[in-house]
Amino acid sequence: MSAIDTLPPLREVIERHGLAAKKSLGQNFILDLNLTARIARLAGDLAACDVLEIGPGPGGLTRALLASGARHVLAVEKDPRCLPALAEIAAAYPGRLEVREGDALANDAMAGLAPPIQVVANLPYNVGTELLVRWLTPPTWPPRWQSLTLMFQREVAERIVARPGTEAYGRLALLAQWRCDAQILLTLPPEAFTPPPKVHSAVVHLVALPAPRYPADPVVLNRVVAAAFNQRRKMLRSALRGLAPDIEARLIEAGIAPTARAEEIGLEKFCALARLLAP
Repeated sequence: MSAIDTLPPLREVIERHGLAAKKSLGQNFILDLNLTARIARLAGDLAACDVLEIGPGPGGLTRALLASGARHVLAVEKDPRCLPALAEIAAAYPGRLEVREGDALANDAMAGLAPPIQVVANLPYNVGTELLVRWLTPPTWPPRWQSLTLMFQREVAERIVARPGTEAYGRLALLAQWRCDAQILLTLPPEAFTPPPKVHSAVVHLVALPAPRYPADPVVLNRVVAAAFNQRRKMLRSALRGLAPDIEARLIEAGIAPTARAEEIGLEKFCALARLLAP
């Protein structure tokens, strides 16, 4: 493992600060700095960007982001044991790393960052999906961030990029693809992490579109998609009957067969149905 800076190897940092990963916090650390540097590169040119990182742990990805030239990195860490190790990184990169102790779910993690903003993180598995949904559903669009480069369990990553007709296709795919270009850029085996999780992981890169792909009210679209996939084995005329008394006619007008099931319907037609059901 080659060095990316003058700081000690991560194994030494973890041992010195007693940073054994906690399952309760969803922690799985990447200790290979070559690998964290590769993940940082997947985010693109960060030289003119503020970067938000959630759950930096001992700081392997943090160091890679700074070494890659990120203008400013805000690292939000819930585990107070990690703060001394992160403080050492901040001292090595004067004025470029801000460490904020706290729960990213409880606060506006992007507060204080200046555009353009990129989010790059090996997200704790227990909060990753919830954070993604929040970033994809701000009050206004486009969002404050330009792109998200995020590590998930591979199963979650596949749900984000899934296409109609596949088992992974559902609400998360529609939510992500309505407003973003999304692709999986890297897949990692369990042994890439310490401790090794029981599943493979994947890095997903999402780039915010200037506007959603198809017009629709986000509240109505979410209601339609939720109802459709909450009973995904049912025909849509049954799954959506609570949304409108004439749902069968609305489905036909949107170009959707009433006997179709949710997993067969693409984003464009869901948006068309949401427009027809809007107040």
